[in-house]
This record gives sequence, C-alpha cells and structure tokens, in this order.
Amino acid sequence: MSTPNQALRQAAEAARNAYADARARYSREQLAETVAMGADGTPTMRIDEIVECAIVASLDGAPVNILSEETGWLDNGHAATLVVDPLDGSANGAAGVPLTAFAGAVCIDGEFTESLTVWLDTGRSWSASATEAPAYRTSGRTQLKGAAVSLLRPHPGKPSVDAWWAVANQAARVRILSTSCLEAALVAEGATDAFLDAGTDTHRLVDLAAAVVMVTAAGGAVVDSYGRPLVFDTDLTRRWSGVVAASPDLAAELAEVVRTAAPLVENASTP
Repeated sequence: MSTPNQALRQAAEAARNAYADARARYSREQLAETVAMGADGTPTMRIDEIVECAIVASLDGAPVNILSEETGWLDNGHAATLVVDPLDGSANGAAGVPLTAFAGAVCIDGEFTESLTVWLDTGRSWSASATEAPAYRTSGRTQLKGAAVSLLRPHPGKPSVDAWWAVANQAARVRILSTSCLEAALVAEGATDAFLDAGTDTHRLVDLAAAVVMVTAAGGAVVDSYGRPLVFDTDLTRRWSGVVAASPDLAAELAEVVRTAAPLVENASTP
C-alpha cells in the first residue's frame, strides 16, 4: 500500500506529465481559456483543469484525502490529507513563461509533516520533512534593508500599494515572478531572502502549505502579515497575506512594515 509521502510524489509526477502534454496539445489561447470556477472562488483555466484532473486520477486508491485549488476538498476518509497547488503560476504556464510549479504538503491531524515543490518546466524539486533539516538552507538574512525580495504584484488603488512600496524602497532587489510556490522554494534554498504578499490577502492555503514545511525546515519562517495562524482549513476561500522569509526576524520585520502601511481594517479579507 502506498504512503502519504509516495502519494505526494505520485501527484507531482502526474502534474509534470500533464503539464507537458497540455503545452504540447493546446494553443496558448486554449490553455488560458476559463472553463470553470474553482473552489477558491477564482476562474479555472483549461491548463489548471488538465493538470488537476491528472493529479486526482493518479491518487485514486491512495491513503489520503485531497485539498486542491480547483476541486476543493475530497474527503476519502483518511487521517492524512494532501494539500495541493496543482499548477502555481497558471498564467505563466498558459503563456509559455517557464515559471510554474507543483506544490504539495502532507497534513496529518492538523500538522504539516512533509512537502514537495517541483519546478514543472525543469523538473528541479525541493522536498522537506518537518522533522529533518534539508540539504538546502535559507540565506539567514535578518534585515529588510538591502535584502533581495520577491513580491506579488501591487493592486492599484488599494492601501496595499503603500505596503508594496514600503518594502520595495528598502530592498536591494525586487522580483515579481508570479509563482508563489516557486518563489518560496527560492527563499528556502537561499537564492532570495524573502517573498511576500504586501497586504492584498491573495494567498490561499494551497499557496503556503508546502512553504510552511520547506522554509521552516531550512531555517526560515512563514507567517501572515496580520498575525493570523496558517492552519489547515478545507475552506479555500480563506485568505492570508503570506510572508516567506529567510529568518524569523526578517519575517517579523516584513510583517510589521506591511501592517503599518496597510492596516488589516482596510483590507477586503479578514479570515
């Protein structure tokens, strides 16, 4: 019988194969076409649907429940749940920009125990366990000033723009890659110092679950800018402003910068 860890790897392999096949068979316009509304309340692209369906099929009979971005909660009566972002960076993938990722985490009794993130365009991967230190480590940076930071794009006309600039003005380098799970992996291995949503409440659990295991095990920290706990919840409409940082000190500083510039009361989502 397969284990939750094996199921995680099965899901990642299915995602990579389905992604490559979809890119080969469909045009960019077809891949980007909206075909449904996901469980998270956002439109589902054709490329999302193809990859997620392949993952769900690959897990038939596996000893896990599934919480996935488009389908939502599939309760199969098991103690373990795979929290999965089948295709992070959907717009990138549909357009042919090679910055996409599969990310999944095993959750048992409310605790995230293992994770696997795979860069779908290259096959490069990051696995982690909550009980073991991985081979990779964060940069260990403790201060925002002079840091290399990745950010979600700012949302014009909202207070979060002020938070975005408050972070960007202190950083030495700013990147927008549009793939949260891959950006978290880059923090985990020390390629960049932090990644965050500057107060837009865009992140769902599937965006952050793998990072909670991976980045924490590598010496960093994953928090919400407004202090809301990152806990297992089957409601994918719940949102966070995630901060993924090379150290707890840097995570705390970034969260404070965001809170000061964009207080929670002014945000649309307060899970």
